[in-house]
Amino acid sequence: MTLTKTIVFPEIEKVISAFDFETIAAERKIILQPLIDFIQQKVTNQQEVRLNLICTHNSRRSHLSQVWAQTAAAYFNIKNVFCYSGGTEATALFPMAAKTLEQSGFKIKTIAAGNNPIYAIKYSDNEHPVIGFSKTYDDDFNPQSEFAAILTCSQADGGCPFIAGAEKRIPITFEDPKAFDNTPQQAKKYQERSLQIATEMCYVFSQIKS
Repeated sequence: MTLTKTIVFPEIEKVISAFDFETIAAERKIILQPLIDFIQQKVTNQQEVRLNLICTHNSRRSHLSQVWAQTAAAYFNIKNVFCYSGGTEATALFPMAAKTLEQSGFKIKTIAAGNNPIYAIKYSDNEHPVIGFSKTYDDDFNPQSEFAAILTCSQADGGCPFIAGAEKRIPITFEDPKAFDNTPQQAKKYQERSLQIATEMCYVFSQIKS
């Protein structure tokens, strides 16, 4: 039986098809390899792949990583991948992070407003949206066992020496675009970080043999 490939939105397809994995430095590929190995082992054993992308405030990098990882899995036709995100504390999904995803072609709808809004983030007409809101990594919304914990910031990596329920702990840290908030470079720096994360997540899933 041939598995039907997910059709992502055309704007996202255009972004992904422009990626050149040769631009990823050799040392970054070494950092990404444990994640490739974890996913490949699950796929080979026909098990579900659960990834919990973790950052301090679950407001920027962890959400960008969650959304792009879920999209990359769909784009490269790797089934039964479920991506989550969390922080060492809950704040809110930073509006510029959501806006940056919209600029790459994602369709974002606010489901609930308030201090910690809940967003539905769609990458395809027929796939479940990613539900984006800030939460701690061990929130009931996230898996409690049989997942890989991906540490996307050095502060969370240092602050989470042990993550209960995680089968594997994989640090893949990114520079924080927050440093450029309220500066003329803000939009550019968020886009740079989003595209770096997107390129690396797409590289990871492009290596998986189903």
